[in-house]
Amino acid sequence: MSDARIKLLFLSGPNLQLLGTREPAIYGHETLETIYERAWARALELNADMDGRQTNHEGTIVDWIGESYGFFDAILLNPGAYTHTSLAIHDAIAGAGVPTIEVHLSNIYAREEFRRHSVIASACVGSIVGFRGDGYVLAVEAVVRYLRARGKH
Repeated sequence: MSDARIKLLFLSGPNLQLLGTREPAIYGHETLETIYERAWARALELNADMDGRQTNHEGTIVDWIGESYGFFDAILLNPGAYTHTSLAIHDAIAGAGVPTIEVHLSNIYAREEFRRHSVIASACVGSIVGFRGDGYVLAVEAVVRYLRARGKH
């Protein structure tokens, strides 16, 4: 295992800045800032650094993914509603070549029919759904294990 720190990019999509007040029965009461703080604390315990960002704009997510190659070892992505519609985000993940884990606070497969299909899933190495804010922490743990198992760190 390398002594170099793992560099993680955690991206969150539209409306996630509203966490804590937005439909708490579905998404919980934690704010995105609190969730990022918990994920970052776990990353530090695992010898990783994390950059957390949120935007409501699809193109910004695509830009951040495209700029990640060579700077980040993995991406943790909650694309929000773009999960179900964004071929551009799918193609950015596939093109960047940076291992990506899809994360959702709610279980998208137990929700409305239109939320049950992810167009980005096939470009990702895995998905974590349904564990609210804990899913972000689980994603950090999963991607660090994934990278280390492949000799990346």
